[in-house]
Amino acid sequence: MTSHDATPDDATLETRLPALEQQVRALSDQVAITQLIASYGPLVDAGSPDEVAALWSEDGSYHVEGWSMRSRADVHSMVASDAHQNLIAGGAAHFLGPAQVNVQGDDAYAVCESLLVRRREDRWVVARAGANHFTLRRIDGRWRITRRVSRALDGNLEARALLTAAPLD
Repeated sequence: MTSHDATPDDATLETRLPALEQQVRALSDQVAITQLIASYGPLVDAGSPDEVAALWSEDGSYHVEGWSMRSRADVHSMVASDAHQNLIAGGAAHFLGPAQVNVQGDDAYAVCESLLVRRREDRWVVARAGANHFTLRRIDGRWRITRRVSRALDGNLEARALLTAAPLD
């Protein structure tokens, strides 16, 4: 087919195809990031330091009240620690709620709430409710966490501000 043989439908397809490809990529990125965030709970509850650490970039950080992990190795150490292993041995489940994801090229941020549920004698109790803000980057074709900030939803303004879905400075 020569260019003068093109029909109006062909022209529409030529203009629509790049837009559809862009939409598919955006949706694929959102799904990949959502799955990455959702995988944290099962992996950390399984006590799998290698798999949890692999969610982070080499220099990725994780900040929780009073505790800052400043690298993938630090995240690995947290999961491998006696404190964490004892927590999960006593019965614990980390739930991260549906994430609000915003992708901008090879960078993204996401926010979600989380619950830590612990076994106490013969019942389960919510031990912590948290606000989480993730900064992510596509590295070698895969999304990695470059920064995670988590704060207890105990009424403080800092935790509530994390839920505004804006990039952190």
